[in-house]
Amino acid sequence: MIKKGVIVSIFLFIFLFFNHLELFSQDNVSRLTLDDAIRIARDQSPGALMAKHRFRSSYWQYRSYKAGYLPSLTVGGNLPSFDRSFQQVLLPEGQVLLENRSASWSANASINQRIGPTGGQVFLSSNLRRLDNFTDSATYTQYMSTPINIGYNQPIFKYNPFKWEKKIEPMKYKEAKKKYLEDMEQVSMNATNYFFNLLLAQIQLKVAKINLANYDTIYKIAKGRFNLGTIAENELLQLELEYLKAGSRLEDAKINVDNVMYQFKSYLRIKDDQPVELIPPDKITPFEVDPSKAIAEARANNSEALGFERRLIEAEQSVNMAKMNGRFDMDLYAVYGLTQRSVEFNKVYNNAIPEQKLTIGVTLPIVDWGVARGKIKMAESQRELIQTQVEQDQIDFDQQIFLKVAKFNMQDEQVNISAKADTVAKKSYEITKARYLIGKISVTDLNIAQQNTDNSTSSYINTLRTYWTSYFEIRKLTLYDFEKNLPITIDYKELL
Repeated sequence: MIKKGVIVSIFLFIFLFFNHLELFSQDNVSRLTLDDAIRIARDQSPGALMAKHRFRSSYWQYRSYKAGYLPSLTVGGNLPSFDRSFQQVLLPEGQVLLENRSASWSANASINQRIGPTGGQVFLSSNLRRLDNFTDSATYTQYMSTPINIGYNQPIFKYNPFKWEKKIEPMKYKEAKKKYLEDMEQVSMNATNYFFNLLLAQIQLKVAKINLANYDTIYKIAKGRFNLGTIAENELLQLELEYLKAGSRLEDAKINVDNVMYQFKSYLRIKDDQPVELIPPDKITPFEVDPSKAIAEARANNSEALGFERRLIEAEQSVNMAKMNGRFDMDLYAVYGLTQRSVEFNKVYNNAIPEQKLTIGVTLPIVDWGVARGKIKMAESQRELIQTQVEQDQIDFDQQIFLKVAKFNMQDEQVNISAKADTVAKKSYEITKARYLIGKISVTDLNIAQQNTDNSTSSYINTLRTYWTSYFEIRKLTLYDFEKNLPITIDYKELL
């Protein structure tokens, strides 16, 4: 026979084993705070990755602009170029056709430097060419060299895109840096919304479970009271209906949690199947945002505000382009260097002689039927339109900041009121339930109290959501952390 102590030991082992499994299953839940969710979203969410790639694109666009003002070295050539053709030649006795059979080899190298303020270009070049003429009896070879050429090409009355580019491109890059910070704050806002969607669904599931248990208890007690004849059948049927509704709401809440959980994990790109339990961010450090400071920081940091000045400069650029293009144009092209030719390669660089070139090109439209003047007027009208739009956008922007700050400054008190309302509603429901159980109130009053407590819980969570989304919206608009009283910055080198 099995001893009594052995049986006790076996039962104790089984109890501890299943108790350990229960604890393990509880610890297998991933518990996340709002800060955890935002940190994950800023590291790996699709919005964060897209913001990083957009910034990289802007960075390389700015690098390309900067590189355009550095000297460029180019090397080229023909290896070889062969020509066999007939050419008409005019001689005293008439035209004759001569056969041309030749081949040429060439190599060249040049260094070019853009001159931004004037729109001109200076260059330094060198080239070597070999020409072979073939006849039936022999081949004649000649070498031609340009050891060095220094040249300058300058448009005089033309539109200079480089001057405007030098003003606009740094502004675009500054906007891109600020836009990245704004995008990351938008990621925080999106993560906050997904967080509260899931948090609300989880709390509603807990509430649905509690409501089902409460109605199960009340319904069982009501059946006993009905058998004793202390309540009417109609009241019992109402409680049975509420009990069935509570079961249906619980199933709906389970499905909703699964759906919202998928959306939450999808945005944060959490790939494991581990359940997630969210911790409500109800510990709030109250602080006030000064509207004047918020407007000043937004004007200095917000990419939209920075874009106001750029839009005005671009409008001036369009007017300048309309005035300079299609009018009186002049180009200056000047070259000074050395050149030489020889039938021997080792002598082609000996005793080089000077080479000079000077070209001045002039374009003067006589009659264009008002085309140029029309383009100028169109550009000027567009500039005035943009100036009006920018002025209105600045007013709207300041107003938007003021209203957002006013809304945020009220949220702390709203959270406190909503928390107190939730507490009062829960206490009221417990009192109402107790009074119903002793027959002091009707089932209708009980249902109203239950609905009030459910609504107050959802209202409290949504008030917390509004507080945190408003918080990140202020950060996005101003790029300033008013809680720490510091500007929002980042090391942009880490993004490249």
